[in-house]
Parts: sequence; structure tokens; C-alpha cells
Amino acid sequence: MSPNKRLVVGQGQISGYISIFLAVLALLGILCFHYPEKLTTPEFREVYTKESVEVLMLGGVIAALFFSALSIVLSKKLKWAWPGFILTALAVLLGAVTVEGRDVAKSSWHFGLDWMILDLLLMVAIFVPLELFFPKNTSQTKFHEEWRTDLTYFVVSHLFIQFFGIITQKPAVLFFGWMGLDKLHTWVQSLPFAVALFLAFFSTDLFQYWAHRFFHTRVALWRFHSIHHSTQNMDWLAGSRTHFIDIFFTRAMTFIPLYILGFSSTVFNVYIIFIAIHAVLIHANTRINFGPLKYIFTTPQYHHWHHCEDPKYYGHNFASIFPFIDMMFGTYYLPGKEWPAGTGVHEASYPKGFAKQTIYPFTKSPFDTDLNMEERSDR
Repeated sequence: MSPNKRLVVGQGQISGYISIFLAVLALLGILCFHYPEKLTTPEFREVYTKESVEVLMLGGVIAALFFSALSIVLSKKLKWAWPGFILTALAVLLGAVTVEGRDVAKSSWHFGLDWMILDLLLMVAIFVPLELFFPKNTSQTKFHEEWRTDLTYFVVSHLFIQFFGIITQKPAVLFFGWMGLDKLHTWVQSLPFAVALFLAFFSTDLFQYWAHRFFHTRVALWRFHSIHHSTQNMDWLAGSRTHFIDIFFTRAMTFIPLYILGFSSTVFNVYIIFIAIHAVLIHANTRINFGPLKYIFTTPQYHHWHHCEDPKYYGHNFASIFPFIDMMFGTYYLPGKEWPAGTGVHEASYPKGFAKQTIYPFTKSPFDTDLNMEERSDR
């Protein structure tokens, strides 16, 4: 993979990489079939059936072989086709075509490998074509120098979904569990679906706004949150680069209104699906400006200004969903069709790699040589 050359449609590289990607997912999927107690998520297993994932597995194997063959046809070479073919063959040998789902026994702990596979497949299916055909930065390759780091963040946050789910719910339960919220929950669940969904979006975004802004205005917390801003290659994976301290605090704050108001499972699930896709979208490398919708929902252009490298534009666009929340508190900025010249944090230095970036804020500040950092911006 060339880190400096953008992939071109019709040369066989893209189809070869798709084949490898699908084959790897098939191999990981087989592990989920063989060890469902430890590698799948109980809450998520309620969403899909074993028949549906069996069909998905078979479709993935067929698609991996198809794209491997397509790579040969387009490139006239085996260079990008053979890895996907070999990995697919291995998946078949391990039972990808014949494997069947089974009932799952209860387990005290688990990894979210099934969640990681399905979410990664969905995000790639949506955003790789979007960035390929409608890029904002036309020179940026999918395989920039830090894509492996961002992918590692994605994998870790999904595999440890049980851990993050438990710790982010604890504060809400601890501080508000004694209040007796049954009547409020009943009333909220009696609201029309559209009203309840808007209430879920607005209340969580309001809490998230202040949590997000708090991380920007407290130097000890900005040390952790700045890791998220360190990327200079905004794309669909960039949003995954988030320190676990940042994840815990922000998600815990966002979960408070969900817990207090007690939305129905339908509203909650729609909210989760929307947030999962929208959070990836606003970091994506796409020039689509969404027309009038950009004044209703946050867009890539809107959020890229939040990541702007130029200190003149720091301190704007903290809202995750609704721009009008930034308008309410004087932090809105969206200059027509203009985009920031660059993204990142120019006044800081960061180590490369997931492990080093996870440890670094505890030992040193990205802005100073020790932890006694001083504020250098109005970020």
C-alpha cells in the first residue's frame, strides 16, 4: 500500500483490497460462530438471527472470491488478488460455508467481536465509496500514515463494548438511580415517536455539548481530548481516535438523559444507530455539503471547522447533532461553502501508535515537557 498515492478505480487495487477485507471479516466471523459465549454481545444477538449471519457469512465468502477475480481481470496481475483468495480459502476450510449458528450459554464476560465485524462492514460499505467518489481532500489516500492507528482505536472500542458500556452507565445509576423515575419513563414512552426521538437527540446532544466543551476548556482534560484532534487526515476512521478517558466522560454524560428519561427500546435503538453512523459521517473526507440540511444537522464541513488547525478558529462547533445548540451558546461557525485549510493541533506533538498515545497523556502533556501544562490556546 502506497501511503502517498490515492487509489484509482479500475486498476485492480481497490477490488483486491476489498477481497482481503471481506476474507478477514469471514475469518473473524468463524471465530464468533465457534466461540459465541466469549466473542459475541448478548444485547446485539437479539438484533440478528443465526440464519441471517449464516447467509451473511456465505455472501461474504462469495463476494471475497468475486473481488479477487475482478482484481485479476482489471490489473492482469495476481499481486492484489492472491492474499484475498488465500484468506478466503482458509475461511472455507474452517467452515465458513457450512458453519451453523447454535444456542449460546450465558457468560459473565465477552468481547464484542460480532459488533466490531458488523459495524466495520456497514461503515466501510457506506463511507469508503462516499470518500472515493465524493472526496473533499482529493489527494488523501485511504492508507495514510496513521490509518492503522485509527483502525486500532476502532477495534479496541468495539471489542471492549461490555467494559465501556458498564463504566459509562455507572454514574447515571449512582447519582439518579434512587429517584424513582418510573412515572417519568411511562410518560416519555407515551409520547409520539417523532417527539420522543427529538427529545432523545436534543437532551443527549445538550449534555454532550457541555461535556465536549468542558474537555476543551480544562487543560488537564484537553490533554486527553487533544488526542482526538491530533489527526491531520480527516476520514471515516478519524472519529475513532479517542482516548478512553475521553470516551468514559463524554459517554457517561450523554447516558444521563437517556437513563433519566427512560426512552422506549425503539427510540433508543434508532438513536444508537443514528449516532453510530452520524459520528462517522461528520469526520468523513467528503465534499457533500447536504444543502439546507447542514443548518439542521451537523455535517462534515461543520465538524471539520471544529478540527481546524488554525488557532483563529478554535472554540467552535461543539455540538454533535444540532448546530442550533452552538448558536444558543455562541460557538457556532459555518462560513458559507468554505472549508478549513487544515486539521490537527499545530502547537502540540504526539507519539505515533495506539499504545503510546494511550499512555502519553498520563506521563507527559502533548503541549509541554511535563504534566504541569499551561493553557496555550482558547481551543
